Formats: sequence, structure tokens, C-alpha cells
Amino acid sequence: MPAFLEERFPLGIAFGATGGPQWRTEVVALASGAETRNARWAGSRRRYDAGTGVRSLADLQAVAAFFERMHGRLYGFRFRDPFDNTSAATGDTVTPLDCFLATADGVASSFALAKTYGGGDFTRKRPIAKPVAGSVRVALDGVELVETTDFTCDPATGIVTLVAGPPAAGVEVTAGFRFDVPVRFDTDRLELGLTHVEAGRVPTIPLVEVDPDAEA
Repeated sequence: MPAFLEERFPLGIAFGATGGPQWRTEVVALASGAETRNARWAGSRRRYDAGTGVRSLADLQAVAAFFERMHGRLYGFRFRDPFDNTSAATGDTVTPLDCFLATADGVASSFALAKTYGGGDFTRKRPIAKPVAGSVRVALDGVELVETTDFTCDPATGIVTLVAGPPAAGVEVTAGFRFDVPVRFDTDRLELGLTHVEAGRVPTIPLVEVDPDAEA
């Protein structure tokens, strides 16, 4: 069985989760009082606590059932980040011009989805490996293409493939999409109880982002 299952954590619970991106930075204090900082990771990694999304006994049961199917930490799965799940700005509609993917070289006909944060010298390009099927929109030099007719997108990898082959060199490839985050449970044991619902207590359900391409 693969290490990643294309199942989605219950949406209703996910939208009440807390968490976000994490970086690992090494900070070294110098004798002069100054400091140096070095990034230990090439990209950020997201962590969440889905326990804050539990509101009822039905939610607890849904999480427990999902936890069983994932065998605790064994299998990865899709998670809808309540704060960042689309290429568009908050409240805006996804468009095929949202994110720059690449400038065509006349050879490549497949392009990986990515979301861009910031601009200029501080642009952060985040790979998107788990787009929502049917949500991807693609354009070449601003002209939108038609899915299945002009392009396909593998929702398990985030790779867009142009049906007609490589576009001419210099053509800008852009895309817009909705997406999930590949995660796994960060525990092999869940501490659940009816008191969580009756007394308004919040269980801890830790999730951590994984790299599906690195899954063995």
C-alpha cells in the first residue's frame, strides 16, 4: 500500500483547526552582540491542531474513524488548510493568471503547480502537489486553456501537461487553483473522551505536513 492515501480529512473539522507554516532558523549570537541567522530548511513546513475544529460527538467519531484508516502516523492524507487553500487572494475568484509557473523553453510540455508569496528578491515559490480536481485553470500568455481539451492536471502530483505539446519559447505559463496540504497525524495515539464535548474541552489532534514525493 502507498505511504500516501488520496483521502481528505473531514472538511467541517479542518475549517476549525489552528496552525500554519513553520521555518527552522539557526540563530548564532556573536561576541560583538550581533547575530547571524541561517535557514536550516529550504521551505516551510506546516503544522496544525485539528482538535480545535471538534464541536460534537459526531466530530470525535469522524476523527477516530479517519485516524484508524490512516493507521495513526503511517499514511499521509489531504488536509484543507482553513487559512490558505487557494491561489487567489482571500475572497477573490481563482483565475488562470493567479500564479506564474514558468517561461516556456520550447521543449517542456509539463509544468508543476506552485503558489507565489511576496515579490522581488523575497519571492517564495511554494510547490503545490495536491490541487483540488477540477479547480485548476491554466493560461498561456494570458489566454486561458480548456481542461482535458488543452491540458490535463494530475491531482495527485500537481503536474500540468499541455495536450498540444511544448508551447513556443518565451511563452508565460500561469495557473490558478484550489489545493489541499499533504499531511499525516503526528501521533500514534488519540486521547478522546465525551468530556471534550460535554465540557467544551478541546482534544489535541496534531498534524504535520509531509512531502508526498519523498514518501517511500
